[in-house]
Amino acid sequence: MTNPHNTSLFHQLYQLALLTSLWLVLLPAPALAQVVSDSLKTNTLLADTALVKKPADSRDSYLRKGNLRRGIIMPTILIGAGLLVIDNNLYDRQDARYDLRIKSFPRFNTNIDDYLFFAPAVGLVAFDIFSSQNRHDFRRQIGLLAASGALSSAIMWPMKKVTDVDRPNGKRYAFPSGHTTYAFVVATMVSREFRGKSKWIGIGSYTIASATGVMRILNDAHWLSDVLAGAGVGILSTNLVYLAHDRWFKNKGLNSQLMPTILPNGALGLGMVFHLN
Repeated sequence: MTNPHNTSLFHQLYQLALLTSLWLVLLPAPALAQVVSDSLKTNTLLADTALVKKPADSRDSYLRKGNLRRGIIMPTILIGAGLLVIDNNLYDRQDARYDLRIKSFPRFNTNIDDYLFFAPAVGLVAFDIFSSQNRHDFRRQIGLLAASGALSSAIMWPMKKVTDVDRPNGKRYAFPSGHTTYAFVVATMVSREFRGKSKWIGIGSYTIASATGVMRILNDAHWLSDVLAGAGVGILSTNLVYLAHDRWFKNKGLNSQLMPTILPNGALGLGMVFHLN
């Protein structure tokens, strides 16, 4: 005889897998879009060897028009979707919470999402140790990551204060999700650094970031709108930092210095100051 508890657990796991799969179709789009674009370019060149080869673009690939457009438009759409889902007559954050949390996973509870978004950063260090195909040396990567985190914080924290949206669990400052923002900062950086090594590195990083966002919803810590906007802020911040770096600081020297600082929540922390030579 089948155990009803096991059947219910299996059904919940199936729903979680389905939900995550649908989420991954949407959010890893920056990595997948680049894969498709690169494949089309390669196939076009192979199909017609008689074409006159154009001079190589001296700019970094990210500064080219198509990449720049994708790097700005995709996260902007995510932020806009987050704003739209807050309240509308078709399907808003309350509907999403009912479908995902109340109806499907009412007893879901984990703290994995507090640590999961660090996983791509660990992978970044591992790739630096065992691979030579990273775009920048480790010191410059630290600078890019710190700058991306600082810019995302400068966007995210004022948005939290201004909107002052209550979380599903009753706590304040829901919009946008900080966990999701930082998860996508790290994921986007890993994708930028190691896209030339394997397309699956970027896809895997965005998958982990997406899983972080899904768990924030299932833990009743955030609305769907918070997570969508957080993903957009994280991707946009990192893309803007890479754009600025490749445009103005690519060939500059970089020195770093740790200094004490006060975090937006009032806690004492460490800040990193960078000097460009």
